[in-house]
Amino acid sequence: MSQLKIEDVTNALKNTVDPEIGINIVDLGLLYDIKVDKQNDVNLRLTMTSPMCPVTSVIMADVQLRLENLPNVGKVALDLVWEPAWSPEMISEEYRVAMGA
Repeated sequence: MSQLKIEDVTNALKNTVDPEIGINIVDLGLLYDIKVDKQNDVNLRLTMTSPMCPVTSVIMADVQLRLENLPNVGKVALDLVWEPAWSPEMISEEYRVAMGA
C-alpha cells in the first residue's frame, strides 16, 4: 500500500467547488488542517464561508466522497469548525487577483 500524501488530498479536493461562489474549496481557503497517518487515515479540519452557508451539506458530502475514493485511503474523518472564522483574505492569491480583489 502506497502512502497517501497531503498533496493527494488537496488535489482531490480541488474538484470540490462551492456552487454559490464557483471556486474550489482549496483555493477558497476552507481547508484548515489535513493529517494523513501511516494507515492512510485522513483527518480534515475545514470550514465554510459562513455558518449559515446553505450548501454546507452538499460540500461536506462531496468532500467525504472524494476522499473515500482516493486510492489506498483508510478512514476519513471531517471536522467542520467555525474558528477561526473564514474571511475573503483566505482565498488564494491567484483567485483574488482574478476577482480583482
